[in-house]
Amino acid sequence: MPHHDSLERERGTRCCADLVAPRFSPAEAQRLSEDVQILGHPVRLLILDVLTRHSGQVCVCDLEAAVPVKQPTVSHHLRLLREAGLVEAERHGPWMYYFICRDALAALRTRIMRVLAVLEE
Repeated sequence: MPHHDSLERERGTRCCADLVAPRFSPAEAQRLSEDVQILGHPVRLLILDVLTRHSGQVCVCDLEAAVPVKQPTVSHHLRLLREAGLVEAERHGPWMYYFICRDALAALRTRIMRVLAVLEE
């Protein structure tokens, strides 16, 4: 295979202009990065696992017992999951109960799988 410098081309022209374009937009790349980041912490994965296994709602004290961190850290990760739209909460008396947003989780999966499929092509 010839080295790029040995090919004849006009000064100022790019040698690979059409070959190096990404297949998805910067906005899509940003969204994928955010999607992967929300899944990129073991405590958040554990919380999502617990919530997806329970069709009802899970009290924050039960989540704290299920993961290897203290309540303030659980609350921090729950806040991030809520901001990402993956988890919702309802107050019942003094307690907060959390549940998974299955539609949002399905949409997240679809976005990630779509980009991974593009990368496999």
